[in-house]
Amino acid sequence: MSAAKPQKVVLAYSGGLDTSVILRWLQDAYGCEVVTFTADLGQGEELEPARAKAALLGVKQIFVEDLREEFVRDFVFPMFRANALYEGVYLLGTSIARPLIAKRQIEIARAVGADAVAHGATGKGNDQVRFELTYYALEPDIRVIAPWREWDLTSRSTLVAYAEAHQVPIPRDAHGDAPYSVDANLLHTSFEGKALEDPWVQPDESMFLRTLAPEKAPDKATIIEVGFERGDAVAIDGEAYSPAALLTRLNELGGANGVGRLDLVENRFVGMKSRGIYETPGGTILHVAHRAIESLTLDRGAMHLKDELMPRYAELIYNGFWFAPERRMIQEAVDASQADVEGTVRLKLYKGSVSVIGRKSPRSLYSLAHVTFEADQVYDQRDAAGFIKLNALRLRLAARRGR
Repeated sequence: MSAAKPQKVVLAYSGGLDTSVILRWLQDAYGCEVVTFTADLGQGEELEPARAKAALLGVKQIFVEDLREEFVRDFVFPMFRANALYEGVYLLGTSIARPLIAKRQIEIARAVGADAVAHGATGKGNDQVRFELTYYALEPDIRVIAPWREWDLTSRSTLVAYAEAHQVPIPRDAHGDAPYSVDANLLHTSFEGKALEDPWVQPDESMFLRTLAPEKAPDKATIIEVGFERGDAVAIDGEAYSPAALLTRLNELGGANGVGRLDLVENRFVGMKSRGIYETPGGTILHVAHRAIESLTLDRGAMHLKDELMPRYAELIYNGFWFAPERRMIQEAVDASQADVEGTVRLKLYKGSVSVIGRKSPRSLYSLAHVTFEADQVYDQRDAAGFIKLNALRLRLAARRGR
């Protein structure tokens, strides 16, 4: 890394307290020009205030971009083709957003001639790794500035004090003690920190933003049908949707039925355990539906191999290796398996649960003629005897030898 001060820095900017302080700190500490980039990934917030705040702080080049379709089409959907779950339960809502934001930062840096990029992730978390692995994968010699690893602002109160001393506009609740750290995009909302740092403490119901409490969800089940083509969901109840619109609609349906809440203690890549609460209503439905259509259309060997690869794939995404060659290699295998993953899944949403109640496909491998308990003309049950004996041979030899 060069010792010279950067001349122009592209900052991943949300408009909140942390990144607003970072913006001013970059200007003061490095005397550099700051370019801000704010991504709309479906977080449900008005982003124009971020533009206005950046302008107020003297930023001349301000990028606010709607990346929702790209996010779902090129990042969420490929991940869901793999049925990716980190540590068996987490649908990777935060993890999958970071490589897209970082990729676009690098593209903007190239376009405006910036020699550095910056982010607001702390030195304790996973996001610093995810951002920076992407930066270096796409632009090996880029300079990366991570203020939380450099400055002496170590608490929320010191951030507020710095903001007040440097005329940085503070969000209305910044002087209060916000109980949670919240991250949101079209796939999920996550909550960490403060009251949740004790894994024994139950989260307050008022915290949740996307989902009804299951016990308060409707007493009547919601029945939906999700259509798939080549492993991607393309329709709900027969109506075609774009990727982002489809996930938005599944979020609405799932949230109204209390679907998609998760309380997780996870293993961070940097070595510590952390407790997080997640709301992923649409993603939970999509995950269940995709596995159901695969159960009809994937060959047993292909399905089982996919299941073996999935934990490694999920770990790569969680740890920030979206642009690593091994993730791309697994993705190629996953995508090849999806050619015949086509059809419709019928699901019941009821008080926090998602149940498969039907599935059909023009590419189905399910053969009623073979599986029926009634008389058939295609399967000779006597063939099973030789099959079993051959598979038992090694077991019989071992048993004869004794233990």
